[in-house]
Amino acid sequence: MTDAHAIAGVPMRWVGPLRISGNVATTETQVPLATYESPLWPSVGRGAKVSMLTEQGIVATLVDERMTRSVLVEATNAQTALEAARDIEARTGELQEVVRGCSRFARLIGIRHEINANLLFIRFEFATGDASGHNMATLASDVLLKRLLESVPGISYGSISGNYCTDKKATAINGILGRGKNVVTELLVPRDVVADVLRTTAARVVELNIRKNLLGTLLAGGIRSANAHFANMLLGFYLATGQDAANIVEGSQGVTMAEDRDGDLYFSCTLPNLIVGTVGNGKGLGFVETNLTRLGCRDDREPGGNARRLAVIAAATVLCGELSLLAAQTNPGELMRAHVQLERDNKTAKVGA
Repeated sequence: MTDAHAIAGVPMRWVGPLRISGNVATTETQVPLATYESPLWPSVGRGAKVSMLTEQGIVATLVDERMTRSVLVEATNAQTALEAARDIEARTGELQEVVRGCSRFARLIGIRHEINANLLFIRFEFATGDASGHNMATLASDVLLKRLLESVPGISYGSISGNYCTDKKATAINGILGRGKNVVTELLVPRDVVADVLRTTAARVVELNIRKNLLGTLLAGGIRSANAHFANMLLGFYLATGQDAANIVEGSQGVTMAEDRDGDLYFSCTLPNLIVGTVGNGKGLGFVETNLTRLGCRDDREPGGNARRLAVIAAATVLCGELSLLAAQTNPGELMRAHVQLERDNKTAKVGA
């Protein structure tokens, strides 16, 4: 007989500290990662060590933030759909007031549309405070859709979600229009740190990034994505902080850049679809509360401030793991030797326990 309230335990460790600066937070913090892939902990730890050996650490810039929900309506024909889209755009102010009336924190900040045949896809964009905003956006969209069906001629109900959002799917639109937090992380690593800690050179990392992340992903047909393993760090961080883990599907879409600057290594990870929150489902568990508090994401800040802090810490964690893996892959055999050794050590420790 199964327990409907059982909890699946995933091993978790704190790694770091790592150093972060930028337009959201200036801090030094350890980060929690819940994962079965034990080599991830020392790998991210190595990237974190590199950040501590630089003056600014990882410079994390929050570029944009919004949560989206796309509703679908059916029009009598394409011309009617176009007229409806123009009518809806003209009512933006009215619709913003509708949202204010149904939520304390949701704010309608944009409306976009797409017409296909006689179908009108309407993509609502919201600010959602400290919540990741899935439910908040859906609730607001439900109210907006009801208003539109009552007041816009020639349209009828299609669906509360038309997949033009796009939630938990790898698509181009999220990277183009934005969904979640858009964070750019940058790190300038001195050549001696590249050699001593990463055991490689800037030139080798740049060459591998071009050949593997950029060209290899292009040949594989990647969608607005060119990175080695963003998903590894995101999943570990999401599970440790009470996030909806399925959002790593779009969250792991992002681009890694590297430049050789006279021997120093400029390294950057851009994550345009980082969906995180500090309130809402998954946050009531004791270990999640403890982790968010330790990360400084339970402080008294303006609405949205804690979620923004969590986003830049998540993005910086991704950079640490991405940098360490690419450095390892510039050296023949290093990656596999590390995995074999670390996994053997973990098995030995469990037997000894």
